[in-house]
Amino acid sequence: MRRNLSQLRLVPAALSIATVVCGTSSAAARGSAAQSGSSATAVVIDAGHGGFDRGGIPGQRIPEKEMTLDVAQRLKALLAASGYRVIMTRDSDVFVPLPTRVSIANSYQNAIFVCIHFNSAKRMGASGIETYFYSHESLPLASAVHYYVAGGAPTSNRGVRRRGFYVLRKTKIPAVLVECGFLTNPSEGDYAQTTSYRQKLAEEIAAGIRGRSSVASALSSTRVATGESIPYQPYIDQTKIHDSDRSHSKHSKKSSKTKASKKKKPSKSIDSEASTISKEREG
Repeated sequence: MRRNLSQLRLVPAALSIATVVCGTSSAAARGSAAQSGSSATAVVIDAGHGGFDRGGIPGQRIPEKEMTLDVAQRLKALLAASGYRVIMTRDSDVFVPLPTRVSIANSYQNAIFVCIHFNSAKRMGASGIETYFYSHESLPLASAVHYYVAGGAPTSNRGVRRRGFYVLRKTKIPAVLVECGFLTNPSEGDYAQTTSYRQKLAEEIAAGIRGRSSVASALSSTRVATGESIPYQPYIDQTKIHDSDRSHSKHSKKSSKTKASKKKKPSKSIDSEASTISKEREG
């Protein structure tokens, strides 16, 4: 009897792994139900980090820059097949400064900006999916993308957050930054290293982009999607949190007044969008 019970306990776990690694994505089915975006819409995809900027925290085993680029390239293929005009801020392992990424995004009209990242923390137990936005016009996009990505991931939902990261604050078009899980978490790190899971992430993000125009009214009390709408997601406002990229800007102005011969230590934060997030929210 004990052996039978132990076998039964293994069934849900086996099914869960099979769904993530081998199963077909639910995004395709749900994406067909969502409204399709205009084929004239341009999507600027920003794969976080790159080049010498490996991403993550010191000593991290999995290089974030490789994971973000892979998901971004998969997303590009999916959106292009749906008729979107797709622009990549980087399509190879190169370093692109944040101001350049923003300039690329702002050079397109009738466009949206999707920045892809993975999270990291000193505490290995930290886990989950987060989606960030800044301007209120970006909330429908953030709601739709988070609804699909968090709904399709085998991990916790850390919610939608409003925060003034450089690439979100400086873009003039709807913009979101998606944290696709913690690479420092053993389970999420293992998932991220499988091609099937990275493909699933790309499919869920694509479903959110296609469904952004289906987000329900902010006045609606529903938090459940219907056949025709996606609910606005509740969000945490973190705009008052002091971000390192802001302190860099102030420091840059002061340093310009100092002697040219005086060398200062370069700040990584202005060129590494989510480098300090995990330190502030490891739980």
